[in-house]
Amino acid sequence: MKKTVLFGFALLIGATCLQAQEIVNPELKSLLQKSLTYFPKVKEVELSVQLAEDKLKLVELNKYPDVTIDASYAYVQPKIEVPFGEKAFQFAPEHNISGALNGTYALFDFGRLKASIEKSKLELQTAKHVAAQLEVSLFTQISQLYFQIVFAKKAIEIQNEVLTLLNENKAMVEAKLKNGNALQLDVITIQSKIDNELNRKIDLETNLKKLLNLLNYATGVNDIKETNLAIAIKEYTLDEAIQVAIAQNPSLSIAKDKLSIAKSDIAISKLSQQPFIGLKASVGSRNGYLPAINDPRFNYNAGIGFSVPLFNGGKTKQLIKVQERGMELSENNITVLMHDTEKDIQAALIDITSSQNRIKNSATQIQQASLAQKLSVAKLKNGTATPLEITSTNADYQRALLNQLQYQYQLCNAQIELLKAMGVQIIH
Repeated sequence: MKKTVLFGFALLIGATCLQAQEIVNPELKSLLQKSLTYFPKVKEVELSVQLAEDKLKLVELNKYPDVTIDASYAYVQPKIEVPFGEKAFQFAPEHNISGALNGTYALFDFGRLKASIEKSKLELQTAKHVAAQLEVSLFTQISQLYFQIVFAKKAIEIQNEVLTLLNENKAMVEAKLKNGNALQLDVITIQSKIDNELNRKIDLETNLKKLLNLLNYATGVNDIKETNLAIAIKEYTLDEAIQVAIAQNPSLSIAKDKLSIAKSDIAISKLSQQPFIGLKASVGSRNGYLPAINDPRFNYNAGIGFSVPLFNGGKTKQLIKVQERGMELSENNITVLMHDTEKDIQAALIDITSSQNRIKNSATQIQQASLAQKLSVAKLKNGTATPLEITSTNADYQRALLNQLQYQYQLCNAQIELLKAMGVQIIH
């Protein structure tokens, strides 16, 4: 039985996945919802999305002008003066003061700002897809853990049923021993089988305690009430499941986002070779104007700047080359992920079909083992059965029940793996 240590994952409900059907029972749905608020990691993922939103707003603010207020004072010595007859003519004051309101604005950036905004939007979309990916991973692990617990509880019930039968058989053998129709070895043989099944039950109970501890770690809940080892999902063909995965699988979405961001980086790098036109203006007051150099005077200025990149040693071309290589890697990553996703979907569908057929076939095996067990008990009462036959039929009956239970668990697990590969939300 697979045991997975759950780590804290969190995310925003309503990420980019499409609307999915509700396919779990109310108890599991409640556990999944609690997991989104129980882990401290939830806050971290929520903050990562908020951070991407804030970065987008920051980039968008670049479309507004920058305005500053500047003030300065400087004491200058020696005086800047020239002798003029008997007097000295001073060209600059000793006490220089100035204050101004300055503004700059990008008049034409030839698409730089627009490209940066688009890249920030893609990064925000990626953050949401990462949140959706973590949600799928978290829900998958908790669902698997949930059905492991159901499996363990039902396995213990089977052990209790088998132990009850064995104790009843032991009582009959002990009665026969008192009447001289059985041997002490017969009683010891059955007791040995009882002890062996008790140890198996202890193992199951110990494992159940560990699973419940993990459940409490993940959701804050330390027990479940559900006893139905089943999950209802739509039956998908391979092509249908692949189409759903292409539309909804968060890992594929993240890979596509990275490709889009790589293309955006290339576009931004190419735009760096374009010219830049900006406006600059200032209004304020300062001294130093002739002839009354110490008197502050109102002043203003405005202008336009034009900048054209000419040569940077080929760094931009090399950067674009590196980014194009990264884009090729992103494209290849999508192909690899799609290939792996198809493999996982096909494996899950095979497991689902196999488990469904095994469950169907196990019903006959249980019926046969139950009849054989009842027949051996009847024969024991009539003195025509041995303890070995009794323990053998009990073991067969137990094995048939456990096999069916195992197939039911494997079916649940395969269905959960299919949903994970497709990126379908287990709950709304």
